[in-house]
Amino acid sequence: MEEKNAEKLITKENEDDKKPIYARKRVFIPFFVAVLIVVLGTIVSIRSIYYKTTDDAFVEGHIITISSRVSGPVVKLNIDDNQEVKKGDLLLEIDPNDYEVKLEQTQAKLEEANAALGSADNEIIKSYSALDYAKGDYDRYSAMYEKGISSKQDYDNSRNNLTAAQSNSNSSKSKKEEIAASIKRLEAEVKQDKLNLSYTKIYAPEDGVITHRTVEQGNYIQVAQPLFAIVPRKVWVVANYKETQVARMKKGQKVKIKIDTYGNKTFNGVVDSIQMASGAKASLFPPENAVGSYVKIVQRIPVKILFTDDISDYNIIPGMSVVPTVKVD
Repeated sequence: MEEKNAEKLITKENEDDKKPIYARKRVFIPFFVAVLIVVLGTIVSIRSIYYKTTDDAFVEGHIITISSRVSGPVVKLNIDDNQEVKKGDLLLEIDPNDYEVKLEQTQAKLEEANAALGSADNEIIKSYSALDYAKGDYDRYSAMYEKGISSKQDYDNSRNNLTAAQSNSNSSKSKKEEIAASIKRLEAEVKQDKLNLSYTKIYAPEDGVITHRTVEQGNYIQVAQPLFAIVPRKVWVVANYKETQVARMKKGQKVKIKIDTYGNKTFNGVVDSIQMASGAKASLFPPENAVGSYVKIVQRIPVKILFTDDISDYNIIPGMSVVPTVKVD
């Protein structure tokens, strides 16, 4: 009996020794979690002050849409989808026959006008000679008529001849001016016809990659019809930051760029510029805020970011999603 009481006493003492340990654990764990949350919150708050990030950002680039300046059937097509091209490469050729014929016709008219101009010069010389003769005749008969030597009829005839010669001379001058104006017009037409003929060949205006191709050899294309686009390799990032994030953002600040395509890769960049209008204000239909149903919305400000790393080995193209982080001062 005494031995059982002793065992119970030892067991009770052991239980009493364990109770403070469990109690301490129940107090320590919540305390540790609370401290960890405070520390993490502090770190996030401090980081948010000096690092501005957004997931509303995308890779951008120039997309050069190529259209035709003349109409006609496509006789040569030297490109394919996603093909790399260099500036000056011949990409497409439109049938030039109609434009060659039109140029030859206009040049022929120009030659005729130049020939007519030579004839007009001869007519002017003849009219000057006839005018001089008529003027001399009129002067003689006028003097003779005043002295009573010549008849009234001879005097009137000399005066009429002088008037006719003056009129003929003026007409010859007007005809020459008209032909000269026609020559200028035809010269302009020849220049335009040469341009139209040159437009039948479309060359690459910039290095890049062919995309959005909608033309095939044999298609009849119209003026200003989009045919394909050239996307240069040069790209950048446009990040749409909240207006509350750009207060201390400025040109030259360093940026860490993560692209969804390359999840674990971080690229270096730099802030190039901040757009001088919010994205909504610069849209085709800007919001009308002076209405009774106005609701305040935090605006987005586009920020242009340039890559400072060499990205030629990466397939970074316009439209890719980006998460940039700017380190502000």
